[in-house]
Amino acid sequence: MTIVDASAVPEPLPEGDLLRDPRLYFNRELSQLDFNFRVLAQAEDAQMPLLERLRYLCISCTNLDEFFEIRAGTLRHAQDLGFGAGPDGLTPAQVLARIHDRAADLVAAQYRVWNQVLRPALAEAGVRVLGRQSWDARQVRWLRSYFRDEIMPVLSPLGLDPAHPFPKILNKSLNIVVVLKGRDAFGREGNLAIVRAPRSLPRIIQLPEAVSGGPHDFVFLSSVLSTFVDELFPGMQVQGAYQFRVTRNSELLVDEAEVDNIALALRDELAGRGYLRPVRLEIAEQCPTSIVQMLLHNFDLPESAVYRIDGPVNLNRVIQVYDMVQRPDLKFPPFTPRQLPGSDSMFERIAGGDVLLHHPFDAFNPVLELIRQAAEDPNVLAIKQTLYRTGKDSPIVEHLVQAARNGKDVTVVVELRARFDEEANLGLADRLQEAGVQVVYGVVGYKTHAKMLLIVRRENGVLRRYVHLGTGNYHSGTTRTYTDLGLLTCDPDIGNDVHQIFQQLSGLAPAIKLKRLLQSPFTLHAGIVKRIEREARHARAGRPARIVAKMNALNEPQVIRALYAASQAGVRIDLIVRSACTLRPGVPGVSDNIRVRSIVGRFLEHHRVYWFANDGEPELFCSSADWLERNLLRRVEVCFPILAPDLAQRVFDEALANYLDDTVNAWELQADGEYRKVAAPEAPHSAQQALLDRICG
Repeated sequence: MTIVDASAVPEPLPEGDLLRDPRLYFNRELSQLDFNFRVLAQAEDAQMPLLERLRYLCISCTNLDEFFEIRAGTLRHAQDLGFGAGPDGLTPAQVLARIHDRAADLVAAQYRVWNQVLRPALAEAGVRVLGRQSWDARQVRWLRSYFRDEIMPVLSPLGLDPAHPFPKILNKSLNIVVVLKGRDAFGREGNLAIVRAPRSLPRIIQLPEAVSGGPHDFVFLSSVLSTFVDELFPGMQVQGAYQFRVTRNSELLVDEAEVDNIALALRDELAGRGYLRPVRLEIAEQCPTSIVQMLLHNFDLPESAVYRIDGPVNLNRVIQVYDMVQRPDLKFPPFTPRQLPGSDSMFERIAGGDVLLHHPFDAFNPVLELIRQAAEDPNVLAIKQTLYRTGKDSPIVEHLVQAARNGKDVTVVVELRARFDEEANLGLADRLQEAGVQVVYGVVGYKTHAKMLLIVRRENGVLRRYVHLGTGNYHSGTTRTYTDLGLLTCDPDIGNDVHQIFQQLSGLAPAIKLKRLLQSPFTLHAGIVKRIEREARHARAGRPARIVAKMNALNEPQVIRALYAASQAGVRIDLIVRSACTLRPGVPGVSDNIRVRSIVGRFLEHHRVYWFANDGEPELFCSSADWLERNLLRRVEVCFPILAPDLAQRVFDEALANYLDDTVNAWELQADGEYRKVAAPEAPHSAQQALLDRICG
């Protein structure tokens, strides 16, 4: 799994500003793409439960879809605008060319895993996904009847002729191009037709046990369409039917400075999102070249955008099998998150000392209960919260609505530009406003990605602020599948800082000076660089110096240069970076003191934690921000210290040291760009399993 050739490892670097040398930087897009090979490796791990392996395969497929929708789409836009090379020295055109080759390798690996590994293993375990060639006569009869009764009535095949030009094809929709011969009832000569599968149709069809003989037998909708498509064209001969799917750029480009109402502008953009510029064409492997060329012409795509598929073009849809098959023996064992002990009153509990929550091992209920109690408590005067992603039917939204109805002053910062949640957040904003909540859309030009909750409560005639700060979203679903940290506190300084940030977001406040928090786009970037440089000074003076940081991605050049300089000064640096990392570790004389590892396991690694040794007086921060340019410079983020020594030690032990010891799910990034799986010793250590055992019991 190599991002670049080994030959790209720097020889002795030139004098001067060598830390800007392009050879010291991997490309962010290629590094992000490479992450999916590590996800796919989970699907090949025979130690994993079988349906979980299927889930990993599907995750790698959906990740690749999003990569093309966002990363590749943005690169093509940058190429059109004539953008130059990035810190790695590659232009958008060069990156796109490398993406094609690397993505082709990934697609080939995905279908190899499906066809040669998982599908046979599932069949052996009694879960069969049947291809057309394996249907028996009874199954064919049932499927033909199903096609006529359930599928055919909602299809609208379109013959291509001068009166029927090539139709608009929706992003990532399933389509069949049909080659026809003969004349129809009007005497029209058949040639080509397009059959679009409406999104109302299930992509995976379960066969009745009486028909199939087994309780868990499935077929792809694409197989059924291709098999019985001739029934849509009576009197004509179907000479071929080939599934295809087009992926389009899905990045919404709203010029916020040029619109009066961002909500209205986003509604207009969303209406056309499914038909933006194409970036990728997936087509059945056996499709004739002439048809591929026709499709490329209609989508205005180059040859390099074609991916020949050895199986269903929408392989990610097989994830439905995971939910439809109730086989606990083929899934991860369930666990019960730890509940917060102590007082029934969340206010009393927090007043007694800061509370740390480590999800999914600790339940998210305390956060929900805090908001519920705040909505009902007559002593609570105001609630302020940021919402980036909430999920469907969020209990948080219900509590906020109830709080407004109970006369509380409720202000919610809803980020309308949360990618792929824009439509849901528009609806959320409407619902909150109808209930009397003051809804703020954040700051023009800066996504509000911070995770903050502030509750103002009158206690004994004095106002007290209760705060929740987190590394992840207020989303009950992801708190069960993402690793995140949350802090509940009534520390006066933190409460005042959060209050000022909310004032800044909802009003037109000037730059503010915070006492405890670091904030993007103002102080977080500089604060990180300052602390890295401080560790370098300590190391040069012979004092204890070390940096351990965990995040989702890293690409900010100034931070990377500071890390290189600290490494040169002798600082030992351990980075736990889940996906894209553009820093090159292990370069002699530059980054030989830096180690980078990636953890891919049962839960999605999502918390961001920064620890600085600081000559024996360590500082530990949690944050909503990765060390990416966008998070540090173009978003509203918060970074908060863990002040209680026992909680800071707990975060270090659980979220940092624990992961540095992982020998089950860890991959180490090499100087040549290759990620190598860490070899497991006789007593392997899984960080996530250790937390399940320690916290959930």
